[in-house]
Amino acid sequence: MSGSSGPPPTDGDALAHSAHLQALIREQVAAAGGALPFWRFMELALYAPGLGYYSAGAAKFGAAGDFVTAPELGPLFAECVAGAVAPVIGQVGEDARFLEIGAGSGKFAEYAIKQLMWLDAMPARYAILEPSADLRERQREHLSRRLTPPVFERVEWLDGPMPDDWNGVLFANEVIDALPTPRFSIRGGEVFEEHVVLDGDGGLKRSDRPADALLAAAVRHVERQIDAPFADGYRSELLPQLPYWLQAVAGGLKSGAMLFVDYGYPRREYYDPRRRDGTLRAFHRHHVVEDVFARVGLQDITASVDFTALAEAGTGAGFDFAGYCSQASFLIGNGLEQRLAAHEARAADEAARHALRQQAKALTLPGEMGERFQAMGFARDVGFDAAFLVGDLSFRL
Repeated sequence: MSGSSGPPPTDGDALAHSAHLQALIREQVAAAGGALPFWRFMELALYAPGLGYYSAGAAKFGAAGDFVTAPELGPLFAECVAGAVAPVIGQVGEDARFLEIGAGSGKFAEYAIKQLMWLDAMPARYAILEPSADLRERQREHLSRRLTPPVFERVEWLDGPMPDDWNGVLFANEVIDALPTPRFSIRGGEVFEEHVVLDGDGGLKRSDRPADALLAAAVRHVERQIDAPFADGYRSELLPQLPYWLQAVAGGLKSGAMLFVDYGYPRREYYDPRRRDGTLRAFHRHHVVEDVFARVGLQDITASVDFTALAEAGTGAGFDFAGYCSQASFLIGNGLEQRLAAHEARAADEAARHALRQQAKALTLPGEMGERFQAMGFARDVGFDAAFLVGDLSFRL
């Protein structure tokens, strides 16, 4: 339970699964000459086929998993997102497509599709880009039960970005935080990259090696942006590949909008001198775990998002910046109060109405998801600024 001192014990089968993945990582460390870049360790820990956290079969989301995402709480989040992007779909026209990156349990897709249908804004295709074969099957099973056959037929799963030019909406909730990230440190004024090596017992530990030109240049760019060099011993995360990732997932998006929701900070706050060891952490059974090498394959590993970097990546890819605000502001600005009232009016009893109000509080209160999570949008040849009329935070970027 959440008040306990740590996550519950891990059973024998799970520990055996973790041992298999650890063995694979040790092989990769050896193949890399004894030191594996941290981002590659994170990639294996999360996505190694059949073994990584997101690739294996254990529950990830909700009370039975390791963390709760906004769509798992109920329909309000997805309905507000659908309301925000429906005008974009209307502007694009009948060939509009919706691309969801990393669809989790499939609940967001269910709620969003139903709301888009109610708004008469259902796109021609609802595509899901899901790298995990296990999650893909869970999504397919969930949506096949919750959608009517004609609607379900509009849903498709992709192995990569849209294969052709397209128009519509790209949406990603809690995706960028799970991208395998390099870690850097400063030693003697020079930039080093964190690697993973083996200790004397075959366990995993971190070790710093001189950074390559790409990472070193990215670190110096951040220092110029925040008008201060990093102090010796400072360590954090940085995604120099973020612009390339964004361009890859957007693919041939010609006309439409992109919406990202995640936890993070604008750059000056992300790289605050007091945050000397970055934002990296793990989640296991609703507990934060500081040791990312513990329970490898059984716990999520994540780093917060530098929203200034995301803004740079989106505009650098040729999109117009549409807006940036807290999740609470985004939801309130896109009809949360009205949608909550509509659900309350249809609720069976007071207990159901109370659950709806608790859902809204979890999505918006500062101590819950409301301020820690933020939304950022981009547009090309469509109007999307209206989705960000409440609580603009772009001045902090």
